[in-house]
Amino acid sequence: MDYTKSEARAWARENFTGAVAVTHPSYTPDFSGLNENAIRHDVLRLKELGYKGTLLVAEVNVTPEENARITAIAREAAGPDFALFFHAIFGTLEENIHAANLAAKAGADRALLAYPASFWPTSYDEIFDYTKRFTDGTDLATMLFPLPAWGFERIHPAGMSVDFVRRVLDAMPSIVAIKAEQGYPGIPGVMEMYHHFREEVVISCPIEAETIPLMSQLDFQFSGTANTHWMGDYYPRAFELARTGQWEEAMKLYWKVQPARAANTAVSSTSTPGTNTINRTQWKYQEWLAGFNGGALRPPAAKLPDRFMKQLRAGLEASGLPVTDSPDEEFVRGRIAP
Repeated sequence: MDYTKSEARAWARENFTGAVAVTHPSYTPDFSGLNENAIRHDVLRLKELGYKGTLLVAEVNVTPEENARITAIAREAAGPDFALFFHAIFGTLEENIHAANLAAKAGADRALLAYPASFWPTSYDEIFDYTKRFTDGTDLATMLFPLPAWGFERIHPAGMSVDFVRRVLDAMPSIVAIKAEQGYPGIPGVMEMYHHFREEVVISCPIEAETIPLMSQLDFQFSGTANTHWMGDYYPRAFELARTGQWEEAMKLYWKVQPARAANTAVSSTSTPGTNTINRTQWKYQEWLAGFNGGALRPPAAKLPDRFMKQLRAGLEASGLPVTDSPDEEFVRGRIAP
């Protein structure tokens, strides 16, 4: 890393730019190891599509050591200027700090701070303590992530209120950005965070369906992390157009991909709202449709019914976006040999 904690926010203002996607692990056929060729392929595919970085997803069955190896593969493949987010979603705070430091040594240059299911706070003091202990325990520039999935609405309806975020920013200089999803689905969180904190830290709206329309009024420099890459190079292109004063052109692209967006919304709404958990098999399948490796995730993993596969594929086809002509049964094998 080429910044210190005191320099992290200035560094982030220069380096949190463009659209950032996600990368899921790929495994050998017996799930005993990593498919390094497939991981390399997926990272290079993101660069080819115009993405500026990726979140190395850890909300799957990987160890901190495997996650560090994935990070090293991604860094070697992508080069020094590609953003690599460590995903702080391991089982405990201590494990997250350990995994973050392994990932930093392997090439991660920033972190997305999530909160595991084992963390069940009933006060802001507890959330503050968890957050501070993580930022104290690692040197990574860290993106705060207010999200209803954590259950913090038992403390405040916003999950993370303005007063709480103010307290965090005052105490933790390595918090450099906010992935603002308070009140999701909807825009209250991103609007409130932008209103109060845009001069201090980078504000990210990761939701593609909202970001491009909001850029008619809001000045976003960064959007991530999310699975927009299943729509090919659409999102990096549209985001860059909107950033550079060509919002009307961005909206033309936006409406072109509406069938794919609608299919994604329909399929996602069948599982995520009820479980507060992303169906990672769905995201892996969507990537496979767009030329990424795909492949089954290490168990336990969610399934994706055939009817949803057909719906997602049809959405890409109706949008005129690139989509594989390989049959769906090939998805679980993946397209890149170990």
